[in-house]
Amino acid sequence: MSVESNRRGNLKEKKAATPRVLPVVLGVAFLLATLFTAWTPAGVFSGNLSEKMTLILTSQPESGPTADAAYPQLHIGIVSGHWGNDPGAVCLDGNGEATLTEAELNLKIATIVQQKLTQSGFQVDLLQEFDTRLDGYSAVALISIHNDSCAYIDENATGFKLSAAMDTRDYNRAARLTGCLRDRYGSVTNLPFHSGSITTDMREYHAFEEISDTTIAAIIETGFMNLDRDILTQHPEVIAEGIVQGIECFVNNESVEPTPVATIPVIATQSP
Repeated sequence: MSVESNRRGNLKEKKAATPRVLPVVLGVAFLLATLFTAWTPAGVFSGNLSEKMTLILTSQPESGPTADAAYPQLHIGIVSGHWGNDPGAVCLDGNGEATLTEAELNLKIATIVQQKLTQSGFQVDLLQEFDTRLDGYSAVALISIHNDSCAYIDENATGFKLSAAMDTRDYNRAARLTGCLRDRYGSVTNLPFHSGSITTDMREYHAFEEISDTTIAAIIETGFMNLDRDILTQHPEVIAEGIVQGIECFVNNESVEPTPVATIPVIATQSP
């Protein structure tokens, strides 16, 4: 074989090898660039070159439809107090006729809470007071909605109350749930936190014993059906929004500003 033939043969081999070598060279270059970007202070680059290099070398998500829900996997339980069992507290007119029951008020608020959370992408169960599904119920959070007595007690009988299920594997998360509810509910509704009348029935609420011990739970009495009746009955969407924001605060691990706890005398109240 002639020298010219050998030269042409070598050229063909080099051309054939080029496609195989090029990806390797590019791969090494990208690796070096990545390491250089990661270990070099951003101030060394000028004109935001560091950010541009990082953007180039970072895989970008494929374009496509966005998720329909913000929380597609999170399950929330909402208990409508007394629903399916008894009327709860009852408001009477001058003739002794019932004008409002706690059970119907709780259900109205709980239904709006369910609708709002569902629109945000949560999976929400609306549960009766003694719902059979509560046995071993597992969810990110369970909130039981109640209201306090319709009887006039004194001028201090206004505001909301909270208690968490403390028989849980995670006491800190239980305390955080009530912290979020107290902060957000109080901010949205402008109702005071009535800490002085939290009852044993609230602390030892029956559902706390029935649900899974991994479910973080709380009970809220959203107001007194006497002095708080206007906001409870005329603006239930505000009441519901306060609860929803409290749940989202808990789920999103949002910061909670410390709130002063008002000193309110302990008063006799109707059990939830």
